[in-house]
Amino acid sequence: MNTFAKILIANRGEIACRVIRTAKALGYRSVAVFSDADADALHVRRADEAVRIGPPPARESYLNIDAVLAAAKLAGADAVHPGYGFLSENAAFAEACTEAGLIFIGPAAAAIHAMGNKARAKKLIAAAGVPCVPGYEGADQSDHKMLAAARSIDFPLMVKAAAGGGGRGMRLVHTHETLLDGLTAARSEAKNAFGSEELILERAIVRPRHVEIQVFADTQGNTVYLGERDCSVQRRHQKVVEEAPCPIMTPELRTRMGSTAVEAARSIGYRGAGTIEFLLDERGEFYFLEMNTRLQVEHPVTELTTGLDLVALQIAVAEGHALPFTQDDVELSGHAIEVRLYAEDPAQGFLPVSGRIRHWQPAGGEGVRIDAGIRAGQEISPFYDAMLAKVIAWGEDRDTAVARLIAALDGTQLFGLVTNKSFLVDILKCETFQRGLATTAFIAEEFPDPIQRPLITSTHVAIASTLQFIGDRSSAQDGSLGVRDELLNWSSRGLMQAYLRYRDAQSLFDVVLKVTAQDRYRVKVNDSEFDVEVIGYGAQAATLSIDGRRRTLSYQLEPPGLLHVAIGSRTLAMRNELAYPYVKDERSNAGRVTAVMHGVLLKVFVKTGDRVGKGTPLAILEAMKMQHELRSEVEGEVAAVTAATGSQVAADDLLIEISVDDI
Repeated sequence: MNTFAKILIANRGEIACRVIRTAKALGYRSVAVFSDADADALHVRRADEAVRIGPPPARESYLNIDAVLAAAKLAGADAVHPGYGFLSENAAFAEACTEAGLIFIGPAAAAIHAMGNKARAKKLIAAAGVPCVPGYEGADQSDHKMLAAARSIDFPLMVKAAAGGGGRGMRLVHTHETLLDGLTAARSEAKNAFGSEELILERAIVRPRHVEIQVFADTQGNTVYLGERDCSVQRRHQKVVEEAPCPIMTPELRTRMGSTAVEAARSIGYRGAGTIEFLLDERGEFYFLEMNTRLQVEHPVTELTTGLDLVALQIAVAEGHALPFTQDDVELSGHAIEVRLYAEDPAQGFLPVSGRIRHWQPAGGEGVRIDAGIRAGQEISPFYDAMLAKVIAWGEDRDTAVARLIAALDGTQLFGLVTNKSFLVDILKCETFQRGLATTAFIAEEFPDPIQRPLITSTHVAIASTLQFIGDRSSAQDGSLGVRDELLNWSSRGLMQAYLRYRDAQSLFDVVLKVTAQDRYRVKVNDSEFDVEVIGYGAQAATLSIDGRRRTLSYQLEPPGLLHVAIGSRTLAMRNELAYPYVKDERSNAGRVTAVMHGVLLKVFVKTGDRVGKGTPLAILEAMKMQHELRSEVEGEVAAVTAATGSQVAADDLLIEISVDDI
C-alpha cells in the first residue's frame, strides 16, 4: 500500500477547491500552490497550507514542474493531485513526481504518454479493436502531405492538434482551398497552447453527439465504466453543457460503448479515473475521439447519478486499494446537468473578461450543486481560463433537472463581471435542448452569430431608478444627524421627485421619479409610467411591487450612480448618467484599436500606411488560453502600429491607430 497523509493540489480555482473538500473530508491535509495573481484566492484560503510557485504567467508557475515539486518538498507533501488542465496530462510531470518520491494521484506516466498524443492514441486504440474516425496521423507534417491526405479523407474535415485538448488547435475545414489557412491557424494555436505544432486530420462527422464514457481502474485488474455523459452542446469545440445520462442512450448502446471503453483502458494498463470520448452518429455508430487521462470538468454529473465521489476513488486507487464495487454494482439514478459559468461576453463573440467580483452569491435548493473557486472581492485575472464556476442540478428525471438548473442559474448572483449566465439559460430553455435533440451543431444552428445583447426595458429602468433613489436617500440619511426617516422623502416644495437617465446600445431612458407616499413611487420612463411600492429593503436585496407584480431582487450600488441588479436570468450594470455624466465621441475613438485584455500579441498583420476596410484582420491576441483576432471596424489608413509581434500588452493598451476616411 502507498499510504500518505498530505496531498499537494497542483492546480487552482474550482478544481483545487473541489479536491481540497474531499481530501479534508477523508482526513488528509491539503497543500495549495499559487501564483502571485492567486495569492489571496479561495483555494489558497481553503487549504491547510499554501506555497507560492511563481509569477502570474502559467508557464512560470502552474506549468513549472520544478516549482511545483519544490513546493511539495517544502510542505512535506506525500502525494500530488493534478486536477485537470495544466500538468494533469503531462507524462513528464507524473514521472517527475514518482522520481521525487511522491504518489501521483492519477494514471502511470506510460498511460499518459500513450494517450497524450492524438496520432499515437488513435493507432493504439485502433489496434485494440476500437472504431476510429478515418483520418491522417502520419509523421510527415508538410503542407504537401496534408493536402494529399485531405483528398483521400474528403471534406468537410477536422484539423486537430495532436497534443492537448479543450478545442485549442482545432479547425473545421469545408474546402480544399481553405485547408492551408486552417493548417496555419491550427499550428499556431497548438504551438502556443501545447508547445507542439503536430496536427492530425479527421473526417468531420456531420451533426454527431459527443458522448463520453467514464472509466475507473484499480491496480488489481478491475476496470469498470460509470455510465456516460452527453457533452454535445459546445462552442468552438469547448463544452458548455454536460449531462448524464445521454438523452437518447439505450441499455444496449450503453453496454456496447461502456465495454469498448473498458477494453480501451485495459489495452494501455490504465489505473484511476479516465474518460474515453466518442462521436455518436445519427445511425447509432460510435467512433473513438480521444482519451482524457484525468478527472474531467464534468465529473459532478457522474457523481450525482452514481452516488460516488470520484476524487475519493482516485485517492483510494492511488493508495493501492481495490475498487469497492464491480460493474454489476454500478446503478444510475435520475438525471444530472452541468453548465459552465464563464467570465465572458456572448455579445462580443464570447470574449473573455477580467476584473473584480463585486458580489457573489451561489444559489441553493433541492438537487443543486455549485462547484466554484471564487469569492466576492476577488480579481479575475487574464492569465487563466475564464471559467468561474460549475452550476449542476440533479432530478428524478431530465425535465426536473432542467427546471432546477434554470432556477439555480436565476438564483446565482455575480456582480462586477459580464458572464454567460443569460446565454446558458437561453440554451436550457431552447425547445431543441429540452427535447434532448442537441448535437454538436446545436449552438451554431440555434443561436445567431453574433449573439445580440438583450436590450434594457422600461421595467428594468423603473426598478433601477427606484433602487438608485432609495440608495441615495439612505446615504443622505447616514450623513444627516437627527433627520427622521419619514422626512427624507420631503423637500422644501413638498414630496420629493428625482431625475435620472440611463441608456443601452439603442435607447436613452429619461426618468422622473415622484414620491407619492411612504415607500410608494410613481416612475415615468420616457412615455411609460409605473407604480412602484417598496415591500422590503436591505443592504443587498429588495422586494418591490411594480404595477402589482412583486419581485425580490439582489442589487449593489457603487458611487457615482452605478447599479448592479439581478433580474431573473439577467444581471445588469446600469449607470445613472445624471450622477456620472459623460459624452462618448464615437468618431474620435473609431480608429483606435486597443487590447481587449492582458495578453501576448502573437501576430500583427498590418504596417503604417496600409489601407484597411471594415473586417480587415489587424492582429491576433492570445489571452485567457485562447486566441482572439482583432479586426478593423472602420475604413481608412493605418497611421501607427504601437505594439510589435511577441510583446506583452495590458488591457486598453493602444495597439494600432487608423486614420478614418471622411464620410
